Amino acid sequence: MFRNTGMLSTMLNKRVEVWHREKSKTKDELGQYPVEDKLFGTFYAGIVPQTGKLLAGRVADTELARTTHKIVMRYNKNIKEDMWIMHEGVRYDIIYILDPYANHERIEVFCEVVV
Repeated sequence: MFRNTGMLSTMLNKRVEVWHREKSKTKDELGQYPVEDKLFGTFYAGIVPQTGKLLAGRVADTELARTTHKIVMRYNKNIKEDMWIMHEGVRYDIIYILDPYANHERIEVFCEVVV
């Protein structure tokens, strides 16, 4: 099968962090195992804006903006929908993950940012 890896490598021009929640292995002062945010890994990715929408705020005439992005990364079967991506202090919540053409070459991670 034809693989255009040169084009993919030029598109992956941002460093992103993928985070997840994990149960701690040590007990806290209450004897419980707290859930902690853990860094899953750092990857090169391409970030492509998709859609935007203004939402009316509920308190003090605030406005919220909801934007969706497509984050393109090399294929990684361990990235799941319950994770999130951080880039330059912005959190991208994963909506769903797509493996285009099912060729395990790259994944397209569709995310949402609420500002």
